[in-house]
Amino acid sequence: MNTKARFTSLALALMLSSGATLAADLKIGVAMSQFDDTYLTYMREDMGKKAKDMGGVDLQFVDGRNDVNKQLDQVQELIGKKVDALIVNPVDTAATARITKAATAAGIPLVYVNRRPDDPKLPAGVASVTSDDKEAGRMQMEYLAKKMNGKGSIVILLGELSNNSTRDRTEGVKEVLKKYPDIKIAQEQTGAWQREKGMTLTNDWLTQGKDFNAIVSNNDEMAIGAAMALKSVGKKPGDVLVAGVDGTPDGLNAVKKGDLSISVFQDAKGQGEGSIDAAVKLAKKETLPQQAIVIPFKLITPENVSTFK
Repeated sequence: MNTKARFTSLALALMLSSGATLAADLKIGVAMSQFDDTYLTYMREDMGKKAKDMGGVDLQFVDGRNDVNKQLDQVQELIGKKVDALIVNPVDTAATARITKAATAAGIPLVYVNRRPDDPKLPAGVASVTSDDKEAGRMQMEYLAKKMNGKGSIVILLGELSNNSTRDRTEGVKEVLKKYPDIKIAQEQTGAWQREKGMTLTNDWLTQGKDFNAIVSNNDEMAIGAAMALKSVGKKPGDVLVAGVDGTPDGLNAVKKGDLSISVFQDAKGQGEGSIDAAVKLAKKETLPQQAIVIPFKLITPENVSTFK
């Protein structure tokens, strides 16, 4: 073979090799409910790191801005771009049927992350990576009930009412309360997962003269807001027990300082990385060990908080 022919063959081989590499890359569309949620921000960052470490996985994130219709439109756009798989953190867990139908009709694997659809039966090619939210509520209330010696009153800070995590965490709390009839619920209201709203609601209850021994919050952000409200009226850490969920860095710091009595660790990294793994396997036509992948919760106390990151 002459020199020119050898160079031509080499160039062709390199082009084919490069094309094969590009063809092997997986494009995964990730529809998040909202970018400005603290917990979801950490999870999104972990997903990006996971994809980068894997190599050959390209993530395209979109922000639903907590708008159901906007998220539905974004999912349709991602399907139109012919992504190899979809990961969806749904705005409304009761409104996921259209997302599931659109993805399955297009033959695109779908993984729900952090929030599982209300429909317990997902079709083939659709999976979920979540945690058992009832367990989080049970963990919170069991700890508080013992600290309260089985009597007193609580208030509950609810997350978004459209989210089944709100419902399930609260149900977990109420399951435990059935064993403690002398602990009453003085008030429950939605703070929509937000620190500022958690603070405002707690301020309102204090101003109204509501008497309560503990605040049970569906997440850390509202719990931190509640702790801020308690401080503003001269309450010392521990005067009113405050429990959160998530184990975010701010939540962990609040437990260390005593502002929160406890939190429950929801593994953002585990959920995020698990969703990437599941989406990649489904895109490659591989079988998942189970359709509903559950990442366990862990109780965070002042005694073990230093073990969490």
